[in-house]
This record gives sequence, C-alpha cells and structure tokens, in this order.
Amino acid sequence: MELSVSILNSQDRKEMVKLLNKTNIAYIHVDVMDGIFVSQKTFNIKEIRTISQVSDKKLDVHLMVENPLLYIENIKDLTNIEYITIHLEINKDIKEILTKVKSYGFKTGISIKPNTNLELLLPYLEYIDLLLVMTVEPGLGGQPFILSSSNRLKEIKKLIQNYNIKLEVDGGINNHTIKEVELADIAVVGSYITSSNNPIDKINSLLV
Repeated sequence: MELSVSILNSQDRKEMVKLLNKTNIAYIHVDVMDGIFVSQKTFNIKEIRTISQVSDKKLDVHLMVENPLLYIENIKDLTNIEYITIHLEINKDIKEILTKVKSYGFKTGISIKPNTNLELLLPYLEYIDLLLVMTVEPGLGGQPFILSSSNRLKEIKKLIQNYNIKLEVDGGINNHTIKEVELADIAVVGSYITSSNNPIDKINSLLV
C-alpha cells in the first residue's frame, strides 16, 4: 500500500512538504475546498502552485469543490500532478470534466462520500484511474474513521474488479485503522502524521 500524505492540518505546509520530500511516501495529498461543496475553504490556486513548487513528490489533488473546472484550468500547467480527483456528488457534467482532466495529461479520479450510492459510479468507471473512498465526511481533518467503511471497500473492490482503477481511502487513517483498509492501493493519511512531533516515525509505523 502506498501513502498519500494530506498536509491540510500542517502548521507550516511548505516545511511539512520539504520534510515529506525526504521520506518514502508516494504522494502529497492536496485537499482543495471551496466553502460551497463543503463548509471549509482551503488551498486557493496560489497555494496549490506554491506546494507544487516545493514538492519533489507527485501531487494527489482532491477537489472538494462545486465547480472543479475553475481550478483545473488554473493548474493544468503543473507537471508534478499525478491525480486530479473530483466528487461524484457535484451537480456538474462529470464525464465532461474527466475528459478535460485527461486531455491535460493527468490521471482522473472520482471521490465518493461515505453514504453515496455505489451504483451511481457505474457510468464513469471506464473514465477513471482512481476511486477515492471517503471514510469520514469530507470537509474537516481529524475526524474518526467510520468503522463500516471496511465492508464498503469489499463491495467497491468487486465493483471495480474488471477495471484498471486504483482504490484510495481517505479519512481517520492511523496505525490502527489502516488495518481496516487493507484492500486499498493508496491510503491518505493526514493528522496522524502531520500533527506528530515525529512525522517520520509515524510514516514508518504505517509502512511496516
């Protein structure tokens, strides 16, 4: 399993990225929120570009926003973005947005909230490289892991078994709950690492 570290709750995001550059994590997870799709507002375009400049790791950009194209058009030139993930629950043309993301050379992702009907994913599975499953309600770091998520992951794994899709989980992941998401290819971990006095020790505890 690979780690994608969310820097959302870092006291100094740039310094945290510089520290993470020296570790064997796979991605820097950038939680973008617009204050509309979720109540919190984080990572404007300027901040995303700043993180891109200091990161040696590929970026895993999670757009928790109602209008993803506003952001995508302004970061399409950034060469170290691996995934751009949008939410299934937005009231927009999902297929059109995924096609646009792919046209810019990025890998495409869809994210779903804990209670979203899995059948709603079916029309889009052939268009995505990543499925990001929220194991907390999106919008606020540091929430506890929803225990029913492990059963949900089993259902999702069956759903995507005939597709070349990476399964990513995000929310409440630590050295205990990571055992509940063993089916995932990528785990997003935030506060457990970035709020620690020794982030490298925390990373090592997850990669054993």
